[in-house]
Amino acid sequence: MSTKPLVVLVGPPAAGKSRVAKRLGRIFDVAVVDTDTVVSARWGPIPEIFETQGEQFFREKERVAVEEALRASGVVSLGGGAVLNPDTRRDLDEHRVALITIDAESVAGRLDNDKRPLLKGGLDSWKELVASRQEFYAAVANREFDASHRTVDSLTEDIASWIREDAEL
Repeated sequence: MSTKPLVVLVGPPAAGKSRVAKRLGRIFDVAVVDTDTVVSARWGPIPEIFETQGEQFFREKERVAVEEALRASGVVSLGGGAVLNPDTRRDLDEHRVALITIDAESVAGRLDNDKRPLLKGGLDSWKELVASRQEFYAAVANREFDASHRTVDSLTEDIASWIREDAEL
């Protein structure tokens, strides 16, 4: 019997995936894997990786983290760009995937350009990035949850309810 995550969270940078993942982990009493955290722990801070090794190196290491995470149980939060990899998109076909979206107005205060190397241009960069990835997010998601104008607790409870229903827990 193969092990797989209870749910995989995808979505744009700063949508709240990491925070929601931690709360889902507490609700279901399961482990949480955040692939950006895994990459940072093994290969260094993401901004530094981008600066010294480049985006391609980061994406290769991200793919390693994603492959490992998708073989584990619990809750998995993927970095915003993980869906760019066609192998990752194929792998996600076998999983329960929640897409967390957020509108530009709501995300504006969350953008920390020092932590997010692809968002040095601020909100305009974020909008372009999300537009370029939207079809990939939609293609892998089983269900979409909008984080705009909501508390993290409310969003998390909606996702938890869906998981319970879908997994018949």
